[in-house]
Amino acid sequence: MEYAIAVIDIGMTNKKVAVYDDALTQIGAVYRNFPPRIENGLEVHDLEAMEEWFIEELAKFAGEYPIKALAVTTHGATFVCVGKDGKPSAPCVYYTHEPGDEFQDRFYSLFGTPEFLQERTGTPYFKALINPAKGILFLKENYPEQFGNTSHLLLYPQYWGYRFTGKTGAEGTYMGCHGYLWDQVEHKLSSVAEGLGVASLMPGKIGNSWDVLGNVTEEFARKAGLSRDVIVTMGIHDSNSSLLPHFAKKGKTGFALNSTGTWCVIMNPVKTYGFTPDELGKVVFFNISAFGGPIKTAIFQGGKEFEIWSALLMKLHGRKDIPSYDRELYRTILAEKDAFLLPELVAGSGQFPGSKPRIAEAGAEYPYEDIASGKVLPPSFQSYERGIALLRISLVMQTVTAMERTGVSCADSLQGAADSPGEVFIEGGFRKDEAYNVLVSAFLRNQRVYLTDIAEATALGAAMTAKMALTGKSLTDLARDFDIGYQEVVKPGIPEIFPYREAWLSRI
Repeated sequence: MEYAIAVIDIGMTNKKVAVYDDALTQIGAVYRNFPPRIENGLEVHDLEAMEEWFIEELAKFAGEYPIKALAVTTHGATFVCVGKDGKPSAPCVYYTHEPGDEFQDRFYSLFGTPEFLQERTGTPYFKALINPAKGILFLKENYPEQFGNTSHLLLYPQYWGYRFTGKTGAEGTYMGCHGYLWDQVEHKLSSVAEGLGVASLMPGKIGNSWDVLGNVTEEFARKAGLSRDVIVTMGIHDSNSSLLPHFAKKGKTGFALNSTGTWCVIMNPVKTYGFTPDELGKVVFFNISAFGGPIKTAIFQGGKEFEIWSALLMKLHGRKDIPSYDRELYRTILAEKDAFLLPELVAGSGQFPGSKPRIAEAGAEYPYEDIASGKVLPPSFQSYERGIALLRISLVMQTVTAMERTGVSCADSLQGAADSPGEVFIEGGFRKDEAYNVLVSAFLRNQRVYLTDIAEATALGAAMTAKMALTGKSLTDLARDFDIGYQEVVKPGIPEIFPYREAWLSRI
C-alpha cells in the first residue's frame, strides 16, 4: 500500500471513521452513535464529543496505516456558527426541531412564498428546520448574542474541515442541498442568504468536493498522530457522495438511484434544471452533483414507515420475523383492490403531505392512532403476513410516486420523457427485501432495475474525492480501482399492480 485515505462519515444516527487503501478498498471502520445534548430544551449536536472521538480513532488508524488524505461526508440540513476563537459560537440545533407554524409562516412572509423559493433555489417546503435557512433565522431570533459573535457560518462538512485545517471553504453539493441558500437559476447566494444577512459570513468561493481545503494543523496532526502533509478535501453531502461510484462506472446521466433507509432518497441526474407548474409545492427538489449538474430528487421516510408499522404488527401477533415474498398473496391483494395502507406517519415528510396514516379497507377507514391504541383492528391486520404485505405494497406505491416526480417515466411509452433513465439502482436496507424489489421492477416497464452490492457508498464516494485530490486523476480514471455488482431484478408479470395503484392514489 502506497498510502491510505481516512474518511469521516457523519450520519444522523451513526458516525463512522473508516480507512481505505490506495485501491479504494475499505480496510478498517469504527462506528458510534452520539445522542443529542439538551440545551434550553433543544436537541443539539455534541460537536465536542464527536471531535474527541474522531481524533481518538484517527490516531489508532494512523498507527497502522500511512494516511495521506482525509475526506468528510455528512448528512444534510446542518451548519455551524463559528466565533473568532475557532469554536462554535451558537448551538448546532438538530434539524428535526419544529419551531411551530407561526415561525414557519413568518419565514415565508420575510423571504417569499414556498413556490417562489422552490423555483429559485430548488428547495421544497419542509417542516422543522430541514431548510437550513430556517435554522439560521431560528438562531438569530433565539440566540441573538451568540449569533452576533459569529465570524464564519460554515456548512457541516466544511465545519469539520475547518476544525482539521483552520481554513474555511464551501462546495456545491452541500450549498445546493435544500437549504434556500443558493439560487440555482443565477448560480449565486440566494436572496434568502442576503436577507438573513449571512452572505458576508459564508465563504465567497464555491469549490469542488475534491479540492484541497488545506493541510491538517499542527495541533490536529499531533493529537491524531498524522503527518502535517496530510491533506483534507473540501467535503461532500452524503447523498451526492453515494452517486460518485455510479458516475464513475455509468456516466453522469442515464440512471436513477434509489437509496433506501430511514429516508428513501430517489435521485435522477438530469440534463437541465427546472420544475413543471404541477411540481411546485410537492416534495421534489434539485440537489447539485459534485460536477455541478442538476440532480432531481424526491424523498420519503420509507424506512421509518416500515419500522413503525411492522413493529405494530409484530406486537399484535407476537412475531419478530419478516415474512418472505409470497407471489400469490401479493397478487391477490393487488387484484382485490380493497385494502390500502396510506401515508404519512411523519406529516409533511414525503410525497403525500396531506395524507393521514391509516388503513382503508372494505369501505371503512382505520386511523393509525386507533390501530396502535388497540381501539380498532383492520381485517388485513388480523393476518401478520397480509399486514406486512400491505405495508410493503404501500412503500412501493410511495417509491413509484417519488420516482415519477424525479422524471423516471412509468408510462407505457417513453415519448417526451427526455430525462427518464434507462436503469434504476436500488441500494441500502430495502435491497434485501425481495417483495419490495420485485414490485418496483414490475411497475417500471421502461427501466432495467438492479440491486447493487455497495455496502457503504457514501464513504466510498468520499474516499474517491480524496484519491482524486491526491493523484489528480479524474473520476472516470478511478473506475478501474473498484467493482460494483449490479444484480438485475427479473421483471415479473404482475399486471394487477397498475389498477391497484390507481385505486390506492384515489384514497389519498
